[in-house]
Amino acid sequence: MKQIFLFGLLIGGFALSGMAQQNDPKAKTILDGVSKKFKTLNTVVANFSLKVDGANNKVTDSKKGQVWMKGNKYKVAMDGQELISDNKTSWTYTKESNEVTINNVDQSNATLTPAKLFTNFYDKDYLYRLADETTEKGKSLQNIEMTPTDKSKPTFKVVVSVDKKTQTIYRVKTFNKDGNRFTYEITSFTPNVPVNEGLFTFDPKKYPGVEVVDLR
Repeated sequence: MKQIFLFGLLIGGFALSGMAQQNDPKAKTILDGVSKKFKTLNTVVANFSLKVDGANNKVTDSKKGQVWMKGNKYKVAMDGQELISDNKTSWTYTKESNEVTINNVDQSNATLTPAKLFTNFYDKDYLYRLADETTEKGKSLQNIEMTPTDKSKPTFKVVVSVDKKTQTIYRVKTFNKDGNRFTYEITSFTPNVPVNEGLFTFDPKKYPGVEVVDLR
């Protein structure tokens, strides 16, 4: 199976519609709380896991990764792939081919970045409601079910689980029309730790022989 990185996959399933929504006010209060808290943080370092379940409950892939964020800058690293952005330029590096692709950052709201995932990406994309509250691994989770307004997209449902105590996203599970399900679980979330600015740019000197594909 081809390498899958967290936010690239999310971008493929989400599109902003710009339509007015009528949503569950309880769910909106929870999501707005997550967004408000995230915006107060200077930096975030988080570890996550990705599990891909195929049709008939068959597990087809499982990966782990790490993300560093500072404002709109980020780096995502997972199993031989890196996704880096300084909010002006983005670099996608694949270790297997030793190749990096460079693009200008799309500043429109149509592009979902790691920072937007933890803020208010939901307002224009989805109808949402508070489904239930559950307890898992000692955490009280508020589970919010989202359905995209654009029915042509491959994703027909997303369930976002919010840690009630910390007001942070614990898990995002997407359900695709082809029967595949993608579960992204935040295994650790550390705010306001020192982050080297160099993380948010790609230094080819650190990747000997790298092939550069510049699409800017």
